[in-house]
Amino acid sequence: MSRIILGVTGSIAAYKAADLASQLTKAGHRVTCVLTKSALEFVTPLTLSTLSKSPVITDLFAEKEGWQPGHIQLADEADLLLIAPASANVLASMAHGFANDALTAIALATRAPILIAPAMNGKMWQHPATLKNVETLRGYGARFVEPAEGLLACGYEGVGRLAELETILMAVETVLSAKK
Repeated sequence: MSRIILGVTGSIAAYKAADLASQLTKAGHRVTCVLTKSALEFVTPLTLSTLSKSPVITDLFAEKEGWQPGHIQLADEADLLLIAPASANVLASMAHGFANDALTAIALATRAPILIAPAMNGKMWQHPATLKNVETLRGYGARFVEPAEGLLACGYEGVGRLAELETILMAVETVLSAKK
């Protein structure tokens, strides 16, 4: 059983994280969901905690009892940090080493593989700053599940949709298999 930290960011695709958490849990993984403040606008902690059978982290400073900071403990215990969906904002924060919330703090502290599945407006995905941030993160060793093409929530047609869950799940298993 692998320990997966599922980061969820502020994207309309955040609702798909519920199914992702459920499928990962059913596959036998221990899943802890970490939501950014923006993700809370799209999905509730109750939904994710019920489907993952684990408490959800929403605040960097809402620490549990004990001496070790919760985000550091999660970073240390993780076999994989999966961020799905990943917003342009979180990609930028991670690329520049910001730790301004629980998710980016965990990303900065973990030595586990990081797998990122972006989801955003196609113009945002193709913006030079986003492309540079992706390139930087790849340089740090992060792996990506490329966004899919199709009708976007904003009404545009193009690249930027969250990859199909089956594609993300296959990438998870590939990364975890390579780690063994």
